[in-house]
Amino acid sequence: QVQLVESGGGLVQAGDALRLSCTASGRTLSIYTMGWFRQAPGKEREFVAGISWSGGMTYYADAVKGRFIISRDNAKNTVSLQMNSLKYEDTAVYYCAASLQLASSTARDFGSWGQGTQVTVSS
Repeated sequence: QVQLVESGGGLVQAGDALRLSCTASGRTLSIYTMGWFRQAPGKEREFVAGISWSGGMTYYADAVKGRFIISRDNAKNTVSLQMNSLKYEDTAVYYCAASLQLASSTARDFGSWGQGTQVTVSS
C-alpha cells in the first residue's frame, strides 16, 4: 500500500552525473528501507543502493560504491540517487522500492515498486 514514482532518468554521456528521485505516498510510515534496483536488457534485476528510512544508514552494491550516493528527505517522502561518473555499464531501467525490513539488498524483501525510469549512458 505504498506507491512509488521515479523521475530523473535520461540520456547522458559517460563521465556525466544524473540524479534520480522517488516520491512515496500511501502508508509511508510503514517503510523501514528504501532502495534502488536496476535491470539492463537481458539481465536480472540487481540491487544498487539502500537506505534506512529513519536512521539514514546507507549501503551499496560493489559496482556503484564510491560513485553513487543514496539519500532521503523524510519530510518530503522522497529518496534520491545521485549517480556520478556514469559508465556505459550503468545503462538500465532504475526502480525505486520500499521494504518493511532493514538492511535488505534482495528484491524479494521489497514489497512496493515504482514503474521504473530509463537511464542510458552513451560511450
